[in-house]
Amino acid sequence: MRTSIVVPVLDEERVIDARLAELEALGAHEVLVADGGSRDGTLAIVARHPGVRLVHAPRGRALQMNAAAREATGEALLFAHADVALPADALEHVARALDDPRVALGAFRTWTVADRPTRLGPLLHLADLRSRLSSLPYGDQAMFMRTEVFREVGGFPPIELMEDLALSRSLRARGRVRVVPARVRVSGRRFIERPLLYTAIVNIYPLLYRLGVPPALLARFYRAVR
Repeated sequence: MRTSIVVPVLDEERVIDARLAELEALGAHEVLVADGGSRDGTLAIVARHPGVRLVHAPRGRALQMNAAAREATGEALLFAHADVALPADALEHVARALDDPRVALGAFRTWTVADRPTRLGPLLHLADLRSRLSSLPYGDQAMFMRTEVFREVGGFPPIELMEDLALSRSLRARGRVRVVPARVRVSGRRFIERPLLYTAIVNIYPLLYRLGVPPALLARFYRAVR
């Protein structure tokens, strides 16, 4: 199964070079970077990877990922955040999971790591429990699905926050959700920089969204929307 990997970015010069090198080594059908208007050195770094396709889109993670997905040519789509590293056998897990026609959505477990020394290190793995207990995958779990199914449900809804949870709900209505027995390595930078806000986003925001609070209202309290 040919897999297209989509990476949404916005000012990711610190991590994008290493991430693209890792993704190219996986041997995916294609890697598409969806840029939302980076003003740092991100675009120059992407240009150093001739095998990577750059897609320009309006700022907003949902809009960026949808724009790249429209240009993807693989049978499967895998959405990977710039601060999430995939395992070396990621594509094998994608192929095995989607080989079952009953599976509409797949994702990985997470393993959150500190990028620099911090006293908050022991708390990082609390977020990883969600990837094992929740039936709805989040974006940091490197969600994947068949391209045709993604397009049939209309892709990510164009909302400012919780676009990953909204898509998970749509795809769960179409079939099974498979969390594969492999982990992606997630940077703990957001938790370390703003632990209270990150904890709210991971634990409280999804609950408020499920209770009907509009994503636009939630986004007012989280201005660094990607």
